[in-house]
Amino acid sequence: MKKPWQTIDAVTTKDGILELRQRGDNDFLILINGRVLMNSCANRSEFALGDRACREVADRSRPRVLIGGLGMGFTLRASLDVLPPTAQVIVAELNPVTTTWCRGPLAKLTNSAAEDMRVTITIDDVSSIIERSAYAGEQKFDAIIIDLYEGPHAKTQAQIDPFYGSRALTKTAAALSHGGILAVWGEARDEAFEKRLIDAGFSYYRQRPGRGGLRHVVYIAKHGVRGK
Repeated sequence: MKKPWQTIDAVTTKDGILELRQRGDNDFLILINGRVLMNSCANRSEFALGDRACREVADRSRPRVLIGGLGMGFTLRASLDVLPPTAQVIVAELNPVTTTWCRGPLAKLTNSAAEDMRVTITIDDVSSIIERSAYAGEQKFDAIIIDLYEGPHAKTQAQIDPFYGSRALTKTAAALSHGGILAVWGEARDEAFEKRLIDAGFSYYRQRPGRGGLRHVVYIAKHGVRGK
């Protein structure tokens, strides 16, 4: 019989109660108001997201990568595993406690990815960082990885969604270096989002990592080449 889940930390956020639960040594959940956001045993799409995105830019001399959302650190770990020692990885996270968890009880899951010397974790909205980087003359990113608990979906506001809307994608394109990569995690395929990617000047491919069970979608989009 499996052990029961135990809450090991919980904090109040603007979105509700953010909670970390543990069962056994390596089984963890992150929840918001009782809704499961992340499960340490279901991480193949996060690993694929970081790996596929960063392989596209790993051969650049000093690749600069932005990750939106720290979570349990799996996307970060996958990114670091393929990036060179010269890389700079900025992780935008809204909740400081998530950083504390990734440097504490969750660290063993990712070989302490949050402590890597290439990593800077900033408490900020990733959309704000993208907007600032989109201005002319600002430093650009070689890859931007959006790994949030709600990816693009049918109810996404086509124009004004801060991550997946047409205006946001135009800003993201401006925040990328030439041939830069936008990688996006999603629960399922979203054809309207795919059209917006193309309209914003991206080519893309999508994957559903793994076999069997719940298979989420990973989008890898390159800016500057039109068409699928």
